Amino acid sequence: MSTVAITGAGSGLGRALALEYAKHNYKVFLMGRTDSKLHTVGREIEELGGHSEVILCDVSEFASISIAFQQIGKLDVIINCAGIGIFGPIEKYTNEDVAHTLDTNVKGTILTVQYALPLIRESKGRILTIISTAGLRGKVNESIYCASKFAVRGFTESLQKEWENEDFSITAVYMGGMNTPFWNNSTHVKDASHLKGPEVVAEQIFNEDDGRKEIFIDR
Repeated sequence: MSTVAITGAGSGLGRALALEYAKHNYKVFLMGRTDSKLHTVGREIEELGGHSEVILCDVSEFASISIAFQQIGKLDVIINCAGIGIFGPIEKYTNEDVAHTLDTNVKGTILTVQYALPLIRESKGRILTIISTAGLRGKVNESIYCASKFAVRGFTESLQKEWENEDFSITAVYMGGMNTPFWNNSTHVKDASHLKGPEVVAEQIFNEDDGRKEIFIDR
């Protein structure tokens, strides 16, 4: 059975990806900070007849990621989906806002790739980084979020060049806003109901997860 690990798997796109890969006979390692949410997704996978394992992990913490990957013996795909967004004019951001965004979105992606790499190299597998269209262009009141996503884009593109002669791959995934809990604590998007559902995005990602350099849901 093929295996996939997904960070931020407790809700939103992470949850949708977990269910999508489980439907296609992947064992899913559900990685995230909130035990209850991860176990809820695990039960949903079980109801589909699938297999999963909950691994508590804070991607912004070196020790947490190290311990998490010690629990995974075989890995074919790692999807870096954990991310946060704090929005508003630049003068309103606190030091904590900046640190939390960069620690989760940038540092978290870098550390996850570092620790997943030996397993992916062994399986000749695939790494996917969820970047969003905020990694393609600047947006009003999204300066710190865009900065973090531009960083992840640069990280991903650099590794594509670094690994161009390797037999494993890393893919950049770009999509716009989705109707997920991502916006719950923000007034940036007052009504997310008009946005596409994460299930549609997850299905396209799965269908195009073949080692290509980029997957564009939106541009």
